[in-house]
Amino acid sequence: MAIYAQPEQWQLQHKEDKSPLTAADLASHHLIIEQLHALTPDIPVVSEESDEAPQRHTWSQLWLVDPLDGTKEFVARTGDFTVNIALVLNHRAVLGVLHAPDYGLTYMAAKGCGAWVLNHTGQTQRLSTVKQPSSPRLLVSRFHANGKKNQALLQHTQQCFGDYQVMEVGSALKMCRIAEGLADFYPRFGTTMEWDTAAGQIILEEAGGALVDTQGRPFLYNKRSSLANKDFIVVGDIAHTQDWLTCLLRC
Repeated sequence: MAIYAQPEQWQLQHKEDKSPLTAADLASHHLIIEQLHALTPDIPVVSEESDEAPQRHTWSQLWLVDPLDGTKEFVARTGDFTVNIALVLNHRAVLGVLHAPDYGLTYMAAKGCGAWVLNHTGQTQRLSTVKQPSSPRLLVSRFHANGKKNQALLQHTQQCFGDYQVMEVGSALKMCRIAEGLADFYPRFGTTMEWDTAAGQIILEEAGGALVDTQGRPFLYNKRSSLANKDFIVVGDIAHTQDWLTCLLRC
């Protein structure tokens, strides 16, 4: 946040895939790696800013870290950026912490322990998704809202559900909004990485929601040759998962 407050310290650059990188991404990366190694020296860490780890397939457990999710939001100064940390055990996310520095909120969950949010005053509240209302609330990224597939999905949503609302939220905060019952559905078209979704997935699942691929299957982690994810959806009311998948597959 000290770097966020002083744009002259951002040292903004771009990676090969054109995505932005700032000094905050790197400072967060180095701090988290250092502290996780001290906390759990026997558990390896894979971060967005780490070098490739070809031996990772031999690991039964690992930390997945996105030291600054939503760097575009950071640069645009929207506040919608997060720090994502997840523990993966036997290909499943079993613990997740998702921190929103600008809002002073920390979302967290562990398998079988529920999902919670901690605010800047130290108060905790249990998270729970809600039954989908008659006018579902859809979340889109402000940087992808006008994509062809998003626009097609909105047309199919009108046909399937009638009225709906659309809200623009950045980074993994979209998953948190659904986990706390403030939204109902989030479709993601295009590539994300495993460190983008792992923490949010366990928080969603423990809150009563789901993150699934286009076949309705929860994501597994550190199982494939690539860490890239394919399209997915996030739902708060899992009773409507198939309805949303039907909308998605029409796009």
